[in-house]
Amino acid sequence: MKLKYFSFIPLLGTQNHSKNIGSLINKEQQLNEIGRLNSDDRKELNKILDSIFAYLDKDKLESAQKKLINISKTPNYFIREYLGKSLTDYSSKTKMKKIIKPMLKHRIYGVRATALFFFYDLDRENPEKVLKLLEKTFDSVPWEVESVINEMWRSYPNFMKENIVNWIESGNSQKRALSFHGMENIAKSDPGFIMEFISKAIDDDKIEVQKKITHILTQVARANPIVVFPYIREWLSVGSEKRIKTIWVSMKKLANIVVQRSRRDKSEEFVLLTQQTINDWKNDENENVSNMGKRLSYIINR
Repeated sequence: MKLKYFSFIPLLGTQNHSKNIGSLINKEQQLNEIGRLNSDDRKELNKILDSIFAYLDKDKLESAQKKLINISKTPNYFIREYLGKSLTDYSSKTKMKKIIKPMLKHRIYGVRATALFFFYDLDRENPEKVLKLLEKTFDSVPWEVESVINEMWRSYPNFMKENIVNWIESGNSQKRALSFHGMENIAKSDPGFIMEFISKAIDDDKIEVQKKITHILTQVARANPIVVFPYIREWLSVGSEKRIKTIWVSMKKLANIVVQRSRRDKSEEFVLLTQQTINDWKNDENENVSNMGKRLSYIINR
């Protein structure tokens, strides 16, 4: 079977390498290790995939599905990704889709996640299909949906800009929060789009949405402060207490980046513009803006 190579995302608490997979699996035991895959791990997984393909060659779909579900129960993100994307190597996509489609609604998270990666890899050249897939699965496999959304922003930024705007208008707060994921990929190329997008949700009262806003606001401000700070001032000038708290979280992070010793996360332009903006805000005629400037000045001048 042709070996694929994937870009992996980090997981909190993962180990550098998972233990040898072959020693962890039997017919009744699911994987229970976490961590990135090494070459030995992938060889063991390839053997399992070959056995699944062999079942399909013999039209033993039930046996193939049973074996696939058993291995997919693992809590290891990297195994789920490798399995799901490698399944698209099989020659008969019809057979494979027949056993994997029901897995999207399986009661076990890992099984649903493996199925998502299969359909994503199968249709990765068709962003319309992928987005429809995400619409159906965003609340059942949120970690994997975040990963796919991030890849979509990298591969199809214009498509995402045209279509993700519908998510921010959703009645589902989880979906609204996910709409911000991956936008840091266009923080340098199109900060204006991000700021206009944030404007639509700056007063959202759900904590998961507020957290996403503060994260992306911090990222785009570091990349393009000259574009971001005028937007923030405007939001502050007519802001509610809730909005001010959301902005404070982001601005506090940015001010702390300015004063930290490490130069890894900051450019000279970012430092100078942030300092100048805070000093200007201290003397602003708007009370909300001046109060924010005074609070931030304590951080950068301490």
